[in-house]
Amino acid sequence: MMIGRKNMGRASPLLLVLLALGFFFATYNLLTLVIQYKDSSTGLGSGISDPVTGMPANSWKLGKSNLKFHVALTATDAPYSQWQCRVMYYWYKKMKSMPGSDMGKFTRVLHSGKGDHLIDEIPTFIVDPLPDGLDRGYIVLNRPWAFVQWLEKATIEEEYILMAEPDHIFANPLPNLAHGDNPAGFPFFYIKPTEHEKIVRKFYPEEKGPVTDVDPIGNSPVIIKKSLLEEISPTWVNVSLRMKDDPETDKAFGWVLEMYAYAVASALHGVRHILRKDFMLQPPWDLEVGKRFIIHYTYGCDYNMKGELTYGKIGEWRFDKRSYLSGPPPKNLTLPPPGVPESVVRLVKMVNEATANIPGWDSLNSG
Repeated sequence: MMIGRKNMGRASPLLLVLLALGFFFATYNLLTLVIQYKDSSTGLGSGISDPVTGMPANSWKLGKSNLKFHVALTATDAPYSQWQCRVMYYWYKKMKSMPGSDMGKFTRVLHSGKGDHLIDEIPTFIVDPLPDGLDRGYIVLNRPWAFVQWLEKATIEEEYILMAEPDHIFANPLPNLAHGDNPAGFPFFYIKPTEHEKIVRKFYPEEKGPVTDVDPIGNSPVIIKKSLLEEISPTWVNVSLRMKDDPETDKAFGWVLEMYAYAVASALHGVRHILRKDFMLQPPWDLEVGKRFIIHYTYGCDYNMKGELTYGKIGEWRFDKRSYLSGPPPKNLTLPPPGVPESVVRLVKMVNEATANIPGWDSLNSG
């Protein structure tokens, strides 16, 4: 695939409207998924008895990797992405040197084709977005293409890479959860290859193996050998674009299409992931942080003043990242009312700590 350099202009009011519409539909899809999640809960909210839900054959024999991993997150230069990256980088720096951490260096892979005002604050590598129109308004398609460029052009010292996202907060020091050539990933309840076998077979033919070889994951969070990611990433790009071009697949997978594309691309290369439920938690559905490593705040947290969840309805108290599309949240957010789960309280306290300590929080999140 030959792709030329394209620069993206500053965000326009029309772009913000389109983003808002995109997030509306994403939130609607997430609400539908959450209803399924509540019906098929695995008890994550009350603790994890066994964090490893799936381990590829013989991978225990490889032992723990005990090697540093490079933290890489793909991002845009939109204010919405910028403030999340700043919070994420703050907690990376706090957790990096703590006992139990295998975190190495950090890179924000900026797929806007140009620098922004955070390049002096956060280690950043600039790559090109996809050509205009190729993502069809689904900006996440830029993620695999960003990794292809970064892996090809950057000097990366670590043997392993953590693929992360801006709305991740490190809640505990993160060790290298991978084992040799087996990456570690988080099992998403809504990634169900076996329930979409007809569609998956368009991209993962029967001669490659059973559909159960496609792991129920996305690309993030994943800790993977750099050499394996270099092999998988071009396939990930191609599968993503093919899925987006297929109306049936696009309709079935929707906002999580690129996640399915990574899972299929990995399977095409014969790569199986260790599935770690303790890799990440997702408030408000996971109620406690415990020993889990990453808080993923993709869902809105809405509660009445009795501490009761009102998901799908704006609460008397709320924290939702989508409330801050055009700029950062203010410092010192109001804490949740009594009765709200510890995971949500911890999330807001961690955001407040970051915003209180990041220099120029209010002044550097525009343009």
